[in-house]
Amino acid sequence: MTPSSRPPFTGGPPVCLPGTDSGQRWIFGFPDGLTAEVHTLGARLHGLWVPDRHGTPADVVLAPRDPAPTADAARYFGATVGRYANRVAQGRFSLDGKPYQLTTQENGHCLHGGTDGFDTRLWEAESVHTPERTGVLLHLRSPDGDQGFPGNLDVTVSCLISRDDELSFSYTAVTDAATLVNLTNHAYFNLAGEGTGDILGHELTVRADHYTPVGQDLIPRGDHRPVSGTAFDLRRPLGIGEALARPGAPGGYDHNFVLSPHDGRALRRAAVLHAPATGRRMEVLTTEPGLQVYTAGQFDGSVLGKSGTPYRTGAGIALETQHFPDAPNRPGDPSTVLRPGDEYRSRTVLRFRTRG
Repeated sequence: MTPSSRPPFTGGPPVCLPGTDSGQRWIFGFPDGLTAEVHTLGARLHGLWVPDRHGTPADVVLAPRDPAPTADAARYFGATVGRYANRVAQGRFSLDGKPYQLTTQENGHCLHGGTDGFDTRLWEAESVHTPERTGVLLHLRSPDGDQGFPGNLDVTVSCLISRDDELSFSYTAVTDAATLVNLTNHAYFNLAGEGTGDILGHELTVRADHYTPVGQDLIPRGDHRPVSGTAFDLRRPLGIGEALARPGAPGGYDHNFVLSPHDGRALRRAAVLHAPATGRRMEVLTTEPGLQVYTAGQFDGSVLGKSGTPYRTGAGIALETQHFPDAPNRPGDPSTVLRPGDEYRSRTVLRFRTRG
C-alpha cells in the first residue's frame, strides 16, 4: 500500500486486520470520504486517507515504516498519550498535601505520562458502526501507582469518522482516588501527503491571544504572554515557513497556545491547517483550553516513514489539544485534578474540507 492509495477498505463496519507487534489494526471510514487506520498499541492513529480538491485520497498522517513498537523519536507518532500529556517539571507534584514522584525521562522531567506511558500499552478495542458514524472504542485500565500516579484510572477513547468528513477523539476517565488526567492524541499531519516533503508551505491559524513561554528544557517559565508582536501571533493565516522565519521561535514551535474563549464544555475552533498545493484544509475544534503546536524541529532523518522517506525537520506538524504543561505546579492554570465520583471528559474534532 503506497501513502497516496486507498487502504483495502470500501466501507461498511470497521475491519480488524490480523494482529502484529503493534496489536490489532482497525480500518474504518466511508466511501469517497475519510478512511482511518488505528492500532491498539498506544490507541494510535496510524493512517488517515483524505481526498484532495480533485477527490484523490492521500495518507496525511506520519508513522514509522516499521509497525513494531517504536521508541525514541518515533515513540509518540499518532499515540494517545497520558496520564499526563506534555511535561511535569522534574516529575514532581503535590495533591491534597501529599507529594508524588513520577517516572522521568526528558531532561529529568516527566513527558507524556512517563517512561511507560499510555502510548506503550495494548488497549482493548471494540467497533462502532451506524449510518452516520464509524470507528472504534478503546479501553485501558491504569493501576494505582502507574508511573507514580495515584488511583486506579479507567480510560475510554473513541475514535470515530462521520459521514461529513470529521474525525473525532472523545476521552472519558474515572478514578477511585484523586489523581491527574490530561489526555491527547499525538498525530503528526502533512496535508500534502505523508512522505511528500515538509509542511513549511502550509498555512496555519491558531485562535489564541496568549502563549506559554518556556525555558531551554521546555518547562513553562512564568505567566502567559500576549502573542501580539511575536513569532507566536498566528491569529490570521500565515505560512508556517514565514512564521518560523520571525525572530523568537528558534528551532520551530514546541509551545502551548492559550485558546480563547474556553468554558471546558463547548467545542470551539482552536486552529486551521491548510495545504494550498492540495486544497486540503483541517479545522481543529476542541473542548480543551490549550493547544501544543510542534513543528517537528527535532526530526533528524532517523525515522523512516511509511513511504520509505526519512522524516526530517518540518516533515509534519502536531496540533495537540490539551491542558497546560506543568499545570499541577501552577495553581493559576486550569486544573487537571480528577476526583472519585467525577468524570474526566474531553473532545477534539478534526473537520476536513477542500479549498480550490
